[in-house]
Amino acid sequence: MKNNQISYIELTAHDLESTKDFYKTIFGWKFTDYGTEYTSFSESGVHGGFKITDDKIVNGILVVLYHEDLSAIKEKIVAAGGKISVDIFTFPGGSRFHFMDPSGNELAVWSDQ
Repeated sequence: MKNNQISYIELTAHDLESTKDFYKTIFGWKFTDYGTEYTSFSESGVHGGFKITDDKIVNGILVVLYHEDLSAIKEKIVAAGGKISVDIFTFPGGSRFHFMDPSGNELAVWSDQ
């Protein structure tokens, strides 16, 4: 992985099982479950995952960038006018945070460090 490049996309779903069945059947994607609320996919051309939600899905895609130093890139984002929408948190495999760009788009940055 390289710093500052898109590494992962995260989508939302109301029903993980039917969503997985859809993408397996149509496109042959493979899935790995992380509990009952998250599944990652592969064999799609880009790595990604589906997160369960009860909310109305308006734009269900989260673009996730990679950077080995979350604190440093977070400072740069804030200094450039971005706003942190979800502070750094850990998950199996790493840590990440979410931010809003000046236009209101939400993205995330993750690290395996």
